[in-house]
Amino acid sequence: MTQLTQSYYCGASTSQIIYETIGNYFDRTCHAHPDTDALVVRHQNVRWSYKVLQQHVNQLAAGLLALGVEPGDRVGIWGPNSVEWVMVQLATAKVGAIMVCINPAYRTYELEYALNKVECGTLITAESFKTSDYLGMLQTLAPELASCEPCALQSQTLPHLRRVIRMGGDLTPGMLNFNDVCEMGTDMHHARLAELAGELRPDDAINIQFTSGTTGNPKGATLSHCNILNNGYLTGAAMHLTPQDRLCIPVPLYHCFGMVLSVLACVAHGSTMVFPGEAFDPLDTLATVQEERCTALHGVPTMFIMELDHPEFSTFDLSSLRTGIMAGAPCPVEVMRRLIAEMHMKDILIGYGQTEVSPINNMTLPDDSLERRTETVGRAVPWVEIKVIDESNRVVPIGEKGEICTRGYSVMQGYWNDPERTAETIDAGGWLHSGDLAVMDQDGYVQIVGRIKDMIIRGGENIYPREIEEFLYQHPAISEVQVFGVPDEKMGEEVCAWIQLNPGHQLSADDVKAFCQDKITHFKIPRYIDFVDEYPMTVTGKIQKFVMRDTMSERLQGASS
Repeated sequence: MTQLTQSYYCGASTSQIIYETIGNYFDRTCHAHPDTDALVVRHQNVRWSYKVLQQHVNQLAAGLLALGVEPGDRVGIWGPNSVEWVMVQLATAKVGAIMVCINPAYRTYELEYALNKVECGTLITAESFKTSDYLGMLQTLAPELASCEPCALQSQTLPHLRRVIRMGGDLTPGMLNFNDVCEMGTDMHHARLAELAGELRPDDAINIQFTSGTTGNPKGATLSHCNILNNGYLTGAAMHLTPQDRLCIPVPLYHCFGMVLSVLACVAHGSTMVFPGEAFDPLDTLATVQEERCTALHGVPTMFIMELDHPEFSTFDLSSLRTGIMAGAPCPVEVMRRLIAEMHMKDILIGYGQTEVSPINNMTLPDDSLERRTETVGRAVPWVEIKVIDESNRVVPIGEKGEICTRGYSVMQGYWNDPERTAETIDAGGWLHSGDLAVMDQDGYVQIVGRIKDMIIRGGENIYPREIEEFLYQHPAISEVQVFGVPDEKMGEEVCAWIQLNPGHQLSADDVKAFCQDKITHFKIPRYIDFVDEYPMTVTGKIQKFVMRDTMSERLQGASS
């Protein structure tokens, strides 16, 4: 291979981009592997072949058409991992409706914003999960549900929402039941479904993923069939997935990690999707790998660490494992060594990217050295260009630090209904600017060395301080707030807030946390809160968050020693 002199690399491939819709590709997989296990959902006692999964998906798709859902309509999905979630992902793709992924940890404030931002007409929701009463939150936002006919909601707070479809068997006023919707499709609707297979286009938008913003509320990254089908396919190809492989999926479906790098990776290669539970639990995951003889396992570093450190770890036979993906945060060298030695994952890969690139743009491969699998995020995946640039948008020489940018099939169409922020992220040349600082070596391997933006990564979750700050500004006692991350041994980072109060007001850390409770996602609630009279600033008046971070880190370190 020719050694690079400047920080630009394009992923090569001997195959072509898959240029078709997810629905048509899924049907081809079902036809080729009808009797292969497609979906195992252990907590729901589901074990379906591709033939059976296809039947269920078609029933739901026809039911959505019967309700009046049309191509381009936004259909929200809100809840933890479930068989219904996978059905919705594939059924909306067949209808051409745009599935809107809603974080299962969202509270009323975030839910209202998300549904209204994309003008969501249909919401499919779980009943509850952990401390989240989904139906109760919906009834709080739309009390009109108590007296309206199903599919005829007229809500003052959620003006675009017409249909709420709830999972489970209980009846709720104003809502339809998921299983009933699956029975609504007639021969006419199934015929229309067959017509849509020839009408929908690979470049149609099919998914909206909310990413937290550095300048306010979350942005809806809009992704196409071509975006996410190819990213799923390439991920599966890098793991050498076949119909004999079984992928254990403890990562959440509402993230691209779950719905693209897991579901679509399996669909693209006829492999089996295995879900251990509604959400990650290390014991459930280990038991699932053993009992289902899984050959692949996904997770963020925190998940793998919790599995390795579980008191019962040594009692499980994990010898079936071969590969999987670790993404979401840097991998410690020792953790990688333990995964290879103790979990038999000799071919585990490291992935890097962001939602806006569907989501992987860089990946290590099984034959990369241990050093490269721990110190870098690999090279650009096939058909994707990567460059590292300086502040003048010029490509930097090999070995110099700059912002990593991506161009290619995987770059999102834009942020939904937000051309201004789209233009800030994707430049005139089609390059998506990540905000991450990186260094590329002479062979194209990339090392992530920092962030231009002050994003916090807590246990694989991306948290943007500005969003939390804007929420806390709503408290009448708070005059000014600065949110930043502090190092944490277990989670990578934790959220910290320094708060200035309005004159005459008093507030405790517990008061602030109570204000956040049930309104913003639990992992965004600051763990550490300090009340200050002033912030460290530059001579030009710019607040220095790095000084706050260092000060707080020293204080916490001193408290623990």
